[in-house]
Amino acid sequence: MKSRLFKKAEGIDLSNLPRHIAIIMDGNGRWAKKRALPRSAGHAAGAEVFRTIATYCKNIGIDYLTVYAFSTENWKRPKAEVDGIMRLLEKYLREAIEKMRKDNIKLKFFGDTSVLSEPLKALIAETDEISKTIDGFQANICLNYGGRDEIVNAAKVYADKVKNGAENDISEEGFANLLYSESIPDPDLIIRPGGEMRISNFLLYQAAYSELIFTPKLWPDFKPEDIDDAIKTFQARERRFGAAGK
Repeated sequence: MKSRLFKKAEGIDLSNLPRHIAIIMDGNGRWAKKRALPRSAGHAAGAEVFRTIATYCKNIGIDYLTVYAFSTENWKRPKAEVDGIMRLLEKYLREAIEKMRKDNIKLKFFGDTSVLSEPLKALIAETDEISKTIDGFQANICLNYGGRDEIVNAAKVYADKVKNGAENDISEEGFANLLYSESIPDPDLIIRPGGEMRISNFLLYQAAYSELIFTPKLWPDFKPEDIDDAIKTFQARERRFGAAGK
């Protein structure tokens, strides 16, 4: 008997899934404002939705899920909001550490984590160690992440390698392996809830041939059936990668 999660996915072709889905988790603050709640309530609701969507993606056969949690630009937000997001992340990681092996979910972080608090860096290091023992679905959390910053950092490392003779020439493959995403495949599908129609410095290098889907639904209202709808749209498109169409 199929699980409830798989029943929701009956309208999509499970043999033709995107291998990697990326999501810009937008709309937490507006969701809270509509309900006369503090912005922190929106971020808490969004964190629960991430948990649900990550589990759903794993269960239907997606290999990678990458979410935009906190950008390099988000430090401009009020200190109280930023502090609240960091506390929420610590809470989430403590809970995730207890469940990662049981749920068979790897957690990886993309971004400059050097500026984070010591407790948060310790939790991230612990999730990295646990992830080494897990072979399966991988959830990537972009934290203090910016696409331009990622490219610049990779370019600096590559330039040093070439200068020191470690690399003879620059190649796309060699450069891509210096990004935070390293050897994982580029996202096939990028989804942005919240009504905005831009990618906001998210996976700029990796998104070269990603299919883009924008939806007005705010992230805390997102549900597994919204993933189904996005996958159906993805499966209806012809991906040519620069070649002529059929």
